[in-house]
Amino acid sequence: MTARPHLWLLPLTAPPALCLSEAEQAWSTALPAPLQQRYRISRSLLRGRLAPLLQLPAAAVPLHSPPGEAPRLASGHGHVSLSHSRELLLLAWSPWPIGVDLEWQARPLQADLLARRFFPAQEWQQLQGLAPERRREAVLASWVRKEAAIKWQASSLARDLRHWCWDAAQQRLLHLQEGWQPPCQCLQRDGWLCGVVGEAVEPGIWG
Repeated sequence: MTARPHLWLLPLTAPPALCLSEAEQAWSTALPAPLQQRYRISRSLLRGRLAPLLQLPAAAVPLHSPPGEAPRLASGHGHVSLSHSRELLLLAWSPWPIGVDLEWQARPLQADLLARRFFPAQEWQQLQGLAPERRREAVLASWVRKEAAIKWQASSLARDLRHWCWDAAQQRLLHLQEGWQPPCQCLQRDGWLCGVVGEAVEPGIWG
């Protein structure tokens, strides 16, 4: 098994053949119609990318991924994360806990309202020195890092968003209560922002 994180930014389109576990097929049929296909495609694509890394048939990948829960692998097989936005899907695998988030770079955003309400005071102070469009871009880039960090942390936005602070001056992501400073990246790819948090994400392999 490789010892570096792997990441994939993919169109959210069905592969030639869907590959799902019996549980995933059952879970998908219980979803509202608009969500069924997205769930089936995302889990099938994730299995397809994990299979060669884990040296297993896609159907045998020990993935547990009920709708509405963070996907996880059986012990000893690494860690996964996924995010989707519009027509794209961001997938990640790592030997260590990892979190990812995907956002359209031109997404309309009430940046000032969002930052004042959910960002720590010291981060909001840094943001106020930026011009409005630059501030919108900075708020969105901070947001994807924090969403990725919350997935890395296996927490929730409601519980921990206010405790994560992106210090642009020091290029550091910090959890103000716990003191965590996980490695993080915010990458621009074809008009999209990809937030990635976890050990060794900088030399991660993009497929």
